[in-house]
Amino acid sequence: MKPTIYDIARIAEVSTATVSKVLNNNGRISEKTRKRILKIMEDLQYQPNVLASAMKGKFTYQIALLIPDIDNPIYAQYLKHIEERGQGFGFSIVMCSTDNNPEKEARHVSLMLQKRVDGFIIASKFKNEELLNKLLKDKVPVVLFAYEKPELLIDSVTADDFLGGIAATDHLVSLGHRRIAMIAEDSYSGKERLRGYMTALRSAGIEPDESLVIYSGAGLEDAEETGGRLLDVKERPSAIFGCNDIMAVGAVRAARKRGLAVPDELSVIGFDNTALCTVSHPELTSISMPVSDLGQKVMEVIVDKIEGKDKIKQRIRLFPELVVRGSTAQKR
Repeated sequence: MKPTIYDIARIAEVSTATVSKVLNNNGRISEKTRKRILKIMEDLQYQPNVLASAMKGKFTYQIALLIPDIDNPIYAQYLKHIEERGQGFGFSIVMCSTDNNPEKEARHVSLMLQKRVDGFIIASKFKNEELLNKLLKDKVPVVLFAYEKPELLIDSVTADDFLGGIAATDHLVSLGHRRIAMIAEDSYSGKERLRGYMTALRSAGIEPDESLVIYSGAGLEDAEETGGRLLDVKERPSAIFGCNDIMAVGAVRAARKRGLAVPDELSVIGFDNTALCTVSHPELTSISMPVSDLGQKVMEVIVDKIEGKDKIKQRIRLFPELVVRGSTAQKR
């Protein structure tokens, strides 16, 4: 027989009202009691009847996470930490990959609304502007994650991509590099990282060369082809800033195919600090996203929105950090 809320209350020696408060993540309950009840639920493999709750107009304890590119390992890291934090709040996460396709965005949102998810964390460019505006108009809890839409009054949680772009470029400049290229990405975060790159160059007295900035597709092969184009010019750069780790690894592969040693002949820096950094040879210097803190913060914001606790729109930015490894070195 499946365990019930009464079984949980009896074992925990609390009232069913207290168990209900833990399930609904509301009311004043000590952290010790909350953890004990959650542990009992886990041990008994207790699952709330979300369908019955939904039919009564209550929470289903499900949040949809929309990501743009399942192949980019940063989204696996995001999912891990969001899911981990979600469990602490009593919510499960349903991941949907959109491939930045407006039609797929619409299909996923429609399906998730049919499943009566309690809210959406959108970690993609979300090109379907009409649909996003409808969600906001219908007062569906939505939080943008790892990107922003400054033109909309909407909650967002992200790292400061602009400061990250400055940090990456400053690192290369500090190593004596002046001809620094960038493999760019057509997204809001990518444009902020590019803006940071441009700002850092100008602050160092280096006039940005537009020919050294090339936009790339999202895949590793695309990044390698773009990196090759940057390296095949007559006056090649001494360093490349990849807008994410995939693009940086693509640049490393392009250099290797051309017989260029990294970092002796070409320094390369990435962004996101994913697992790719430590499996790359040499290991990749990168800008680290505070993924754990981002996961915690976005769950706090979306749960507050779902429970109607916070009606003020927030734009939260956390600080990224430079992680130096073997792919960058002093210019020779």
